This record gives sequence, structure tokens and C-alpha cells, in this order.
Amino acid sequence: MMKTTSLDTLIDKHVGKKGTPKRDTFENELRLDILGKTIKKARKERNLTQAQLGKLIGVKKAQISKIENNLNDARFETILKVFRALNAKIHFNVELENQNVELA
Repeated sequence: MMKTTSLDTLIDKHVGKKGTPKRDTFENELRLDILGKTIKKARKERNLTQAQLGKLIGVKKAQISKIENNLNDARFETILKVFRALNAKIHFNVELENQNVELA
């Protein structure tokens, strides 16, 4: 019989338990990666090239590529402009000391 292991168990083992700095960094980077992929998907669904989207918000194609592939150094203002240009509704979830705050 083959032994199975849950994804959470593997992440705990190789990245660290929830609440540790290494795990927090991992989860934040994962969220940023998902956000970049979401932007790319929305852009393609609207039949826009990176250059066209960049022109809509006043940045170069390279900046759109950077946002889609590596959000670590993108400005929040630019991300908001991208979503506005894509006519995308966004919601942010902010957690403050064990309290959830919903932002629309």
C-alpha cells in the first residue's frame, strides 16, 4: 500500500508551520503569484496585449509583464489601475490582530 500525505502536512514539514516567518513569506508570495496570474487571465479574456493594457494605464509593456510574473515590486496604485482598466471588481481582505476587515 502506498502512503499518502496531505499538502498541508508537506508544507508544514518543508516550509514551516503556520505563523512562522518562513511560512508567512511563502503564503504571501503564493498570494502574489495568484494575483499576477489572475491579472494575466483577465487581460487575455478581454483580448488585450500587455502593451495595450499598459497604454490604458500609462505604463510600458514591461511593467505589465512584471506585474503578471513577479508582483513583488509592483506599486499598489498600479495594481488598482490595472484592475480598473480591466473592469474587474476587486475585494481586499485585511487581517488586523485576529480581526478580519473586508474592503471592497
